[in-house]
Amino acid sequence: MPEAQPTTHNTEETTRDAWRGFERGAWTESIDVRDFIVRNYTSYDGDASFLAGPTEKTTRLWNTLEENYLKVERERRVYDVDVDTPADIDAFPAGYISEDDDVVVGLQTDVPLKRAMMPNGGWRMVRTAIQEAGKEVNPTIETAFTRYRKTHNDAVFDIYTPRIRAARSSHIITGLPDAYGRGRIIGDYRRVALYGVDALIAEKQAAKDRYADMPFSEHWARYREEHAEQIKALKKLLKLGELYGFELGRPAANAREAVQWTYLAYLASVKSQDGAAMSIGRLSAFFDCYFERDLAQGTLTEQEAQELIDALVIKLRIVRFLRTIDYDQIFSGDPYWATWSDAGFGEDGRSQVTKTSFRLLQTLRNLGPAPEPNITIFWDPALPAGYKEFCSAISIETSSVQYESDAQIRERWGDDAAIACCVSPMKIGQQMQFFGARVNAAKALLYAINGGRDEMSGKQIVDGHAAVDGDGPLDFDDIWNKYEDMLDWVVGTYIEALNIIHYCHDRYAYEAIEMALHDSDIIRTMGCGIAGLSIVADSLAAIKYAKVYPIRDESGLIVDYRVEGEFPVYGNDDDRADDIAATVVHTVMSKIKEHKLYRDAIPTQSVLTITSNVVYGKNTGSFPSGHRAGTPFAPGANPENGMDTHGMVASMLSVGKLDYEDALDGISLTNTITPQGLGRTKEEQVQNLVGILDAGFIMDTNEAFGPKV
Repeated sequence: MPEAQPTTHNTEETTRDAWRGFERGAWTESIDVRDFIVRNYTSYDGDASFLAGPTEKTTRLWNTLEENYLKVERERRVYDVDVDTPADIDAFPAGYISEDDDVVVGLQTDVPLKRAMMPNGGWRMVRTAIQEAGKEVNPTIETAFTRYRKTHNDAVFDIYTPRIRAARSSHIITGLPDAYGRGRIIGDYRRVALYGVDALIAEKQAAKDRYADMPFSEHWARYREEHAEQIKALKKLLKLGELYGFELGRPAANAREAVQWTYLAYLASVKSQDGAAMSIGRLSAFFDCYFERDLAQGTLTEQEAQELIDALVIKLRIVRFLRTIDYDQIFSGDPYWATWSDAGFGEDGRSQVTKTSFRLLQTLRNLGPAPEPNITIFWDPALPAGYKEFCSAISIETSSVQYESDAQIRERWGDDAAIACCVSPMKIGQQMQFFGARVNAAKALLYAINGGRDEMSGKQIVDGHAAVDGDGPLDFDDIWNKYEDMLDWVVGTYIEALNIIHYCHDRYAYEAIEMALHDSDIIRTMGCGIAGLSIVADSLAAIKYAKVYPIRDESGLIVDYRVEGEFPVYGNDDDRADDIAATVVHTVMSKIKEHKLYRDAIPTQSVLTITSNVVYGKNTGSFPSGHRAGTPFAPGANPENGMDTHGMVASMLSVGKLDYEDALDGISLTNTITPQGLGRTKEEQVQNLVGILDAGFIMDTNEAFGPKV
């Protein structure tokens, strides 16, 4: 454990020393991490032969976690909960995994895997989660957050309209961030290492006072109040550093401090927010600037560099949030998506692959595979061959790497973008997202057929829509018109809910530290989404190209279908079905754009249900496509389970027909490949997987492509 250091003040001398050897530029005059990276990183075109294995300390630390904490957590589901201390950046004393946990330090609480309460989001979820963990609620804390301190969840349900409540309870809209942190906000954690907190506080204070003499308006008041909260959060970050013996007021002076400072900034965010996705950003090229400098100066070895990355990844793997069993079911586990984006190309044409890009992937060998951090590679066929082969080899060994289209992201979001969650791109430090979960586009089709009655409960959820008459074959034009009308109601209700949620979140659960690590004037997007795309496409194709007869229950509710004849299905490179899928995505996005969004956010949409597809399916009935009631949806933009009969390339081509402009928040395609299906030898497997990835991204078929091997 590091010993406490005396506080030192950030001076021009300490800054000059921290920046020694770096090429100067715009980044020295204002906050501009991208300019620092572009001027100072070194592309690496070689192979993985330079990499080091785990140090003895790394192995010992990971084994300590496994034996003393992770094994117990798997048995209990939750290792422990602190029921007495509402979480905050500086709420807990310093915590360590073991006595020799001294490479990259910092825990969310004082004990590994102990979860903290974050009641600002909503007390009901906290109380339920505590009780499900077998702990007793502290009555003093409960009183504070039920009588004296209004929560985000309280505010949301005060404002919710009857139709929002009906849509939420019937699961046509699921996973809304109305009882937990919204996430999808990536603080530029690198700023703490490059500039130090003192400089960031000064910059925020100047930004706050820039408009001090303007006449009063709601926008002016909120701007100043939010900046005040950001400054308070940065001061708490200074205290967090002091708890662990570090003076974060100054810039990091070497590679060790660069990693440590960056991690403590990220730790501050996960200490104070439990967002649905708490991504860490794009770090490898940034860290590599420090690594290359220190390696050249002889103050760092390759083994020490790898140990730093291994230690950081260990800390990312043990982040935990206090959540309910129902929440875990929505997300099929306990993820928090600490997505680390890497590779790709710069706008100057240079590869952003560095030796640290390799070091990050090496953690999957040194520590074993794990879902966190969610390593996401920005792929381009022109990336260095050695790196592509290493990515392929690690994917085959661990099935723990996700791939995204660098060309698509760079064209629209620049070369310093990162992924929040699974597929949502944004400019680091310049952009944030109002996370919106997604609507059940498949269930909306069943509502259109049944005139707004829920096919599972039989309740009338939507009024004023005529159901299908008779028992004859469904007419495509009639069903499409009914579907469009129903989408007007569904999308309108959805957007109304999102505007309420984010208004309340800003008021009662504001992400002060994450926003303190953004520019003061930022781009805001509203990350909407749809689920069940393949089911809608196949069902509409069945109605159009075959004969579909409704089957009713005793109340007249249509609960099943009889199909005569064959019909095309999405995922087989058949334009008849694929064009329907593209039309559905375009239609939903067009209807989203018709609505005014909170804080004038830019509307975006994702086709993404990596995990929640199970919950969506559980609460949805049977379809003309043959999809059965209660069964899981296909994930993301994938074809229906078992319906893609023409192979992986055909499914990629089908997904490629979805217009990325209609889904700028990302399109996800997940494929499963067995290593044996890639070739007989490991070399063949590596080369063939590289070929598949190259082919997929040459065709620009999708935003996210994650072959699981």
